[in-house]
Amino acid sequence: MSELLLFDPEELKTLTENVLHYAKQLGATASEASISAHSGFSIMVRKQAVEELIYHRNQGMGITVYNGQKKGTASCSDLTPEALKASVQAAWDIANQTTADPYAGLADPHLLATDFPDLHDYYPWDVSSEQGITVAKNCEQAALANTAITNSEGAQLSTQVNCTTYANSNQFCQAQQTSCHSLSCTVVAEKAGAMQRDYSYTVAVDPSLLDSPEAIGKDAALRTVRRLGARPLKTQSAAVIFAPEMAGSLLAHFISAISGAALYRRASFLLDHIGKPIFPEFITLSERPYLPGALASASFDTEGVATREQDFIHEGILQRYVLNSYAARRLGLETTANAGGVHNLIMNSSPYDLTDLLQQMGSGFFVTELLGQGANLITGDYSRGASGFWVEEGQLLHPVEGVTLSGNLKDIYQKIVAVGKDVDIRANIRSGSLWIESMMIGGT
Repeated sequence: MSELLLFDPEELKTLTENVLHYAKQLGATASEASISAHSGFSIMVRKQAVEELIYHRNQGMGITVYNGQKKGTASCSDLTPEALKASVQAAWDIANQTTADPYAGLADPHLLATDFPDLHDYYPWDVSSEQGITVAKNCEQAALANTAITNSEGAQLSTQVNCTTYANSNQFCQAQQTSCHSLSCTVVAEKAGAMQRDYSYTVAVDPSLLDSPEAIGKDAALRTVRRLGARPLKTQSAAVIFAPEMAGSLLAHFISAISGAALYRRASFLLDHIGKPIFPEFITLSERPYLPGALASASFDTEGVATREQDFIHEGILQRYVLNSYAARRLGLETTANAGGVHNLIMNSSPYDLTDLLQQMGSGFFVTELLGQGANLITGDYSRGASGFWVEEGQLLHPVEGVTLSGNLKDIYQKIVAVGKDVDIRANIRSGSLWIESMMIGGT
């Protein structure tokens, strides 16, 4: 039987409404609160021995109260009535000590969600810790079966269910239940005294959609072995293809640059770029919050605003920013229902798979790992350590390590040649392999 502790969303909604009632009793002109509860366990197996078995149950409440446009926030992890009341009192005391902010306040009531479809994102896994240990062992064993693997950093299984409520004094109160399950494996290979490591993983809201333990273990081993013999490149400008797992990071920089806080602080290289071309004309970047079973689907954001399908980039042109209510007011705009972030950001893809892109590129650098943060959002300057493979005549020639990719994000986005159809659906940002016409590669 499952060892997950499930939560009653109606009970959490009642607690959240009680918190708002306490705030009203103190004299708050408006208030909003969220209660979240998480339950699950994780297992780490290394060399077929159980190294970790961790059960976790976390809960917490956050409350924001307003005295006019003076705002106070407090939180606690104790959901007893006494602790909740104390946190509300603390938030109220803070509000009465702060300076009024003309942009502070709840989301506009007419924007709040009223439709709550089943997003198919809640699937508790009926797995015991003993069964989970077997799954993790089978995953690692499949990797260790590759004779080139000399060590293991372990296989890890994780399962979690979540229940989050949000309520505000504009009569909004809703709960969302979600689940997340994952399995990963990391191993080490050695050749001529040089070692390499790599990993593979699978993640899904529905455990039946996870890749098999054997497939993950074998993939981790293959990824690791193919990195043996890696060497740096000479400094040069060359075509670059980012693997899907790495392509998402380029798009994450874009989202950060068009997010409200960076814009109203005037700390973004994409300031005042609405209506301007950022990407080539064939690129559309869309938010799809209602995808069934996706990791970031939601019918409302963390302010209760109804999410919507929308394009941030349409035919290469920036259509809108990523805004919550506060940032929108600062910028004289309307929230885009992105309090808490974006929900399933998808870059449109071409009919070509990775093999097609490599063959069309001919020669260049295929990036499978990035190191460091490496993006200055004020200037758009980009510089990150990278490893992967050098490509000649459309084939992987040899593994590469110890190089640095650099450029400016504006130029990088404009130089996108094609997006592969090998879309990685394991993250909030979904993209296929991303072919960039040219980037500077710093090596020897």
